[in-house]
Amino acid sequence: MSSEETRCYEIIIRPVHSEKALNLIDKYNTLTFIVKRTATKHDIKRAVELLFGVKVLSVRTLITSRGEKKAYVKLAPEYKASEIASQLGLI
Repeated sequence: MSSEETRCYEIIIRPVHSEKALNLIDKYNTLTFIVKRTATKHDIKRAVELLFGVKVLSVRTLITSRGEKKAYVKLAPEYKASEIASQLGLI
């Protein structure tokens, strides 16, 4: 594993497994992750593209009430968020 891959695993902490997250996968081709609080949108985009071999269209972030950083990652139409979700064991 390269140092860049290791850095990607540090940025993405875990996928979110909630009803809203599953709806976003189906409706908007969007994956939801809890990420490192100091990660930028560019860091998150690069990490998802490297780890899953997909093209990311956009990244939206927010800080949850629990103090975690949540990232909504919208994939390009040619990639299916449901396939990534099944690899991660969400579906």
